[in-house]
Amino acid sequence: MTDRTLWSYKDIAAHIQVRPDTIRSYRKHGLLPPPDDVRHGKPYWFVETVLAWIASRPSNRGR
Repeated sequence: MTDRTLWSYKDIAAHIQVRPDTIRSYRKHGLLPPPDDVRHGKPYWFVETVLAWIASRPSNRGR
């Protein structure tokens, strides 16, 4: 079954141990995938989207 939990900037930041502003910057510079949902003007990503993004980041290739 697919996890349909949505993560915010804060959730993603906590998972990869950076500040939420870092995640916002990643999005601004096109380094974060497009959000899976936008609620009240705020972007959210499915956990599976975030995990796939993390796995594809250059610093994580080959791990």
